[in-house]
Amino acid sequence: MAIIITDECINCGACEPECPNNAIYEGGVEWAMSDGTTVQGAFVLETGNEVDAEAQNNPVADDFYYIVPDKCTECVGFHEEPQCAAVCPVDCCVPDPDREEEEAALLERSKVLHA
Repeated sequence: MAIIITDECINCGACEPECPNNAIYEGGVEWAMSDGTTVQGAFVLETGNEVDAEAQNNPVADDFYYIVPDKCTECVGFHEEPQCAAVCPVDCCVPDPDREEEEAALLERSKVLHA
């Protein structure tokens, strides 16, 4: 499953530099699939929508840091545990109960993001 940042976030920013996939953004900041990855050209999101990897997308949250689910691998392929959760001082980086994924799927996503 992807990790989400709850509204208990204090906007400290500790999580952002820890993400190996550049999946974490400050609230209100646009995101792109290509940010911090090797993804180029057209990319199909889990919703089925196709985006240009370079295109700027609307923020997932405006008031606090957020994680782009299509870029989150829970640090599988990089670390033993999600680094955002490990450094969060208020424990607001938690598993998303709506996006349960097997480790194999997370590892495959990691390979796609960093081909």
